[in-house]
Amino acid sequence: VQLVESGGGLVQPGGSLRLSCAASGFAFSDYPMSWYHQAPGKERELVAVILSTGYTIYYANSVKGRFTASRDNAKNTVNLQMNSLKSDDTAVYYCHVRLLNGGDYWGQGTQVTVSS
Repeated sequence: VQLVESGGGLVQPGGSLRLSCAASGFAFSDYPMSWYHQAPGKERELVAVILSTGYTIYYANSVKGRFTASRDNAKNTVNLQMNSLKSDDTAVYYCHVRLLNGGDYWGQGTQVTVSS
């Protein structure tokens, strides 16, 4: 199983970024996928959960109305469109999958920094 995030970077407050996670090594279209973030000195927090069908069942309160999760099962990718970014969104963003065998898998993370 491999998860590889991309798309992070430095953006000004109010700006946008689109993160992507390329997945391989498992039946991607069968599994819900999640995005987490971890800010400096804080615990990793769940940001969004998207079902295999593409329906997003969870957004953290802090990102509702600003972030949109999506997936492309043909390309084995999951995305996170982040708009109206705030300094509080500064964190490392990870994609995650929990497989039926109980295994938890994480990507290496991508840094998002929101600063003027």
